Amino acid sequence: GLEAIYQRPRTSQGSPAAQRHPYLLRGLAITRPDQVWTADITYIPMAKGFLYLVVVMDWHSRCVLAWRLSNTLDSAFCVDALEEALSRSTPEIFNTDQGTQFTGEAFTGLLREQGIQISHDGKGRYLDNIFVERLWRSLKYEEVYLKAYNQVPEARVGIGSYLWFYNEQRPHQALRYRTPAEVYRSAATTQEARLSLSGTPNLSN
Repeated sequence: GLEAIYQRPRTSQGSPAAQRHPYLLRGLAITRPDQVWTADITYIPMAKGFLYLVVVMDWHSRCVLAWRLSNTLDSAFCVDALEEALSRSTPEIFNTDQGTQFTGEAFTGLLREQGIQISHDGKGRYLDNIFVERLWRSLKYEEVYLKAYNQVPEARVGIGSYLWFYNEQRPHQALRYRTPAEVYRSAATTQEARLSLSGTPNLSN
């Protein structure tokens, strides 16, 4: 129960000028892949400094569809991850918090181009990120904190390997002891989504 107290980087800050979209998940039963996707950002501590990691996740299967590392919090690395995920399939709804990376035109414009409904968390909706928060906790305690990366390439390879393990080899009790990739593939609704995720996330991010 002990935890070090220190200033942590803030990964998601709203902007008064950003366009907000309504929260679309209230009362919605999420029952299939590609119904709802989400994205979130966390920080990755390094031996010196830290990096930022974003993932795009399918809500129903918990499958990580794409990820990127960055040493800055601009929106470009989030848009890159989104573009990779969209190259495989398209969700009906994309839900995120109200951080500037997700409310800016670069990100939301791409969603609108694909006809995707945009949903933004309201205040007090912290539980909506519970699946991604569990991933962050597992990733950090089982990989990041144990390795104490010195260089960015080292972090990229380590995180990529862990996310492949998370998708392809780690069964989830909530998924009836299937892996996220297995659930995502088994109920895929488009030809692109049925393609194997055995090489995803890749190590080229």
